[in-house]
Amino acid sequence: MTTKTKKIRARYGLSRLTDGDVQHLLDSSLKGLTDNAASFSKPPVELSAYQSAIAAYDAAIPAALDGSKTAIAHKNQMRDTAVGMYVELAHYVEANCNNDMTKFLLSGFQPAASIKTPPEPLAQPAIDSVVPGPLTGQLKIKVTSVPKAKSYHIHWGAVPNGGGQPASWTEEPIPTGTSMIISDLTPGTIYTFQVRALGRLGYTNWSDPVSRMAI
Repeated sequence: MTTKTKKIRARYGLSRLTDGDVQHLLDSSLKGLTDNAASFSKPPVELSAYQSAIAAYDAAIPAALDGSKTAIAHKNQMRDTAVGMYVELAHYVEANCNNDMTKFLLSGFQPAASIKTPPEPLAQPAIDSVVPGPLTGQLKIKVTSVPKAKSYHIHWGAVPNGGGQPASWTEEPIPTGTSMIISDLTPGTIYTFQVRALGRLGYTNWSDPVSRMAI
């Protein structure tokens, strides 16, 4: 009896990935195809155009961090364009690697998982920095990127006079990426911030608290 060899497939389904994870996949495929042009000599998308699409997406990400709907929509449009090229190139690699995993990996694409593994708990996120925002009463929060996190939530509260835990908390999701600007804070007041990440098994615990004074 002959065993049929399973065809190598590239990893798709990037819609639920964070911008950082998508950037990594795009950059890896661009480098692989560029460095191994002899093995993949006739891509359906010009690599210069692919590089330009990735650069446009990269450039749109910082502007979307302030939560502007227009900036987020522009970033998403640039992401869709680059990912569309990624998928087209992935199909080309699948068809031209001769089902040879070694050659396939030269392309920089990742193979799709052949066996579904049960989800694992996420790593604990942390707050990287809290710095003043561009306006009075604003603080910009940056958190660590956690692999396979679907989203991040931040909560904060004013520290009582004399210290201690905030009496109440305000919680919001980070709209995109791993940074956001929190507004309407009272200058001269110290606030405590914590972050948690959402994965397939639910939320992580809240991170260690970080306190900063709004100015």
